[in-house]
Amino acid sequence: MIDFNKEGKIVITCYDRNAPFLEAELVALDFKIDGVFRTHVALKGTLNDCIFLNMHLRTASHVLYEIDSFPLDHIQGLYDIIKALPWEDYITEDGYFSVISNVKHETVDNPLFVNVKIKDAIVDRFRDKFGIRPDSGSELNEAVFQFFWKGEQASIYINTSGDTLIKHGYRKIPGSAPMMESLASASLIASGWDGKSPFINPMCGAGTVAIEAVLKATDRYPGLYRDDYAIMYINGYDAGVYYDLKKKLEEKIKPQPDFPIIASDISERAINASRANAKTAGVEDFIQFEVCDFREATIPETDKGAIFFNPEYGERLGVEEELELIYREIGDFMKKSCAGYTGLVFTGNLDLGKKIGLKPKRRIPFYNGTIDCRLLVFELYKGTRTIVYDTPKEK
Repeated sequence: MIDFNKEGKIVITCYDRNAPFLEAELVALDFKIDGVFRTHVALKGTLNDCIFLNMHLRTASHVLYEIDSFPLDHIQGLYDIIKALPWEDYITEDGYFSVISNVKHETVDNPLFVNVKIKDAIVDRFRDKFGIRPDSGSELNEAVFQFFWKGEQASIYINTSGDTLIKHGYRKIPGSAPMMESLASASLIASGWDGKSPFINPMCGAGTVAIEAVLKATDRYPGLYRDDYAIMYINGYDAGVYYDLKKKLEEKIKPQPDFPIIASDISERAINASRANAKTAGVEDFIQFEVCDFREATIPETDKGAIFFNPEYGERLGVEEELELIYREIGDFMKKSCAGYTGLVFTGNLDLGKKIGLKPKRRIPFYNGTIDCRLLVFELYKGTRTIVYDTPKEK
């Protein structure tokens, strides 16, 4: 059994380019950061901290706790190193575990072979010590161990999450071109929206962005919608810690916002999906749903608010020429009807983004799957001052 209060290295993975927004989350949760990288953030903490992080993080993929790190120059040395580790401290002899490997090394051309080597080493240690062995497989539904090997250095971790955290548990109807919940949350952090002013989401699709906006505004965290994590199958796990954290999550929830959050779409089917997902999240009554073209969406007059578009990109959903007019009309609509708001357009087609006709204050890079995307940020001033910022060069 291991000590869940012992401090160790924690690595939190995320979508490529999401690390700055994951860092912002962690700082807001009072964690001290040791390093920020393109697809992960490193810090120190305990396994009980990992429980907390799994339940609170909106932009993360997995929370990993380091078991060991060691030099490794050839696959032939891996079995003995892994077998020497005290696996009986982590799982029971009649339990179940799975292994994930991320390997970039000249002696390996198939990461699945590495998984087998690690599984064999763990199983053989149990068989030698106890005469019985745990089961293993590819399903991430109990204990999960994650192995990284690049160059001459390797590390093995407890994957405390198991199934990915990018899905927040409420979206039962994904829609035709869904934005993952973690990406929607990262976009909201990047946008600078304060969670205290009107939020308008035309072309809402399955409603992910609008729902994440409500969750942000009411301090509803992903742990409210999930009750199973891989850490629960590690020796030393105390269910009392989890249930105490769950209770505190429920106590954090704020009442219904006193400002409008509006989701609209021209498709009644999309709005029905949005309603269903919002109902699962427990926030259906907090969103004003509208079936209408984006030009007819309700835009409350305000001195501060955000309007968020995630239009089609062209590569996947339509002919690019047909979308040029839509992007141009989004720009005209924001300029004429959204004064006082921050305009936000998330697009995976940079050429179409230029058709908006407004100069963005910022172009924030993201990936949506493998698609190179930008969140374009526009300041929509009241009066005649609509576009004033030069666009900074992307790093």
